[in-house]
Amino acid sequence: MDRSVQQSEKLSAQSLRDLGSTAFERLGVPLDDARLCTDLLVMADLFGLKTHGMSRLESYGERLRIGGIKSKPMIQIERVANAVIKVNGDNGLGPVVGMRTLHATMGVAREHGVGIGLARGSNHFGPISPYLYEAAQSGFACLVCSNATTTIAPWGGSDARLGNNPIGFGAPGPQGNHFMLDMAISVAARAKIRAALRDGMAIPSTWATDEQGLPTTDPAKALDGFLQPMGGYKGYGLALMVDLLAGVMSDASYLTHVKSWVDAPEEPQNLGHFFLLIDTKVLGPSGWLLERMKDFVQILHASEPADATRPVLVPGEIELSRMRERLRDGIDVDAALLKLLR
Repeated sequence: MDRSVQQSEKLSAQSLRDLGSTAFERLGVPLDDARLCTDLLVMADLFGLKTHGMSRLESYGERLRIGGIKSKPMIQIERVANAVIKVNGDNGLGPVVGMRTLHATMGVAREHGVGIGLARGSNHFGPISPYLYEAAQSGFACLVCSNATTTIAPWGGSDARLGNNPIGFGAPGPQGNHFMLDMAISVAARAKIRAALRDGMAIPSTWATDEQGLPTTDPAKALDGFLQPMGGYKGYGLALMVDLLAGVMSDASYLTHVKSWVDAPEEPQNLGHFFLLIDTKVLGPSGWLLERMKDFVQILHASEPADATRPVLVPGEIELSRMRERLRDGIDVDAALLKLLR
């Protein structure tokens, strides 16, 4: 096949890591930080979270070039109590701030059985699943959340005042089959609406409203309007809870104080992240927990599916299945992204 008309190319995970790390280095990011950031984004691609994987290089790179994100931040970690740390990300790359906060919180949890990490001075830190996976691989149950740019109106309001704040929970499972719940507060992520606009596709009317607050199937109108929270007022309350934990309590920006990386890419976002880790080793022998996790999943799988073609799944199963497949067969990388990386 003519390489010039190929839509994508398959790369091994390591090849994509090497390429991504070099690209971030060329943007002025130190090698260790470049690898940390790239590892998280490649894991997102392995999980099939394409909108949050290496495709983020474009927006991250733009902001690095214009100084909206610092390429060489002085990240500071402060122990404010036995099991609590605060992290100042100094406007660094979000995945770097996020992973450094996770690793420091894991250290605290190893000492005390539980650890809390609060980060500020950060930026978009990628999807939550890679953090949950890394924690679970080391034997930690983990609650993670972050605030985000305002895209959702308050329940009953008429303008965007809160973010589509992601939240996730993970727990170790047998043979690496970890429980990983990763979700945003909206019915659908804004990245999916941007993808629909790019592909010329309509969106479901439940995803977003136009700028008058009316449901729309037009992705262009949706991007000028507001995302719809899942569960109505319940989703609104959950988004506020995340912003209180990740924004207010971390001393980061919150609600409308968060800068938009789209409208003001040259300005620091000062996003906040929250990590709560439990060292499951203190609860009992590892075999004890893994047997309980195995039984937990089996109870759910034993439910007869309403649709025989769609068996009951547990959060994390799809992502981990994709990861194993792509580690074996490689990752399809869009030709335009590959050109940008190279």
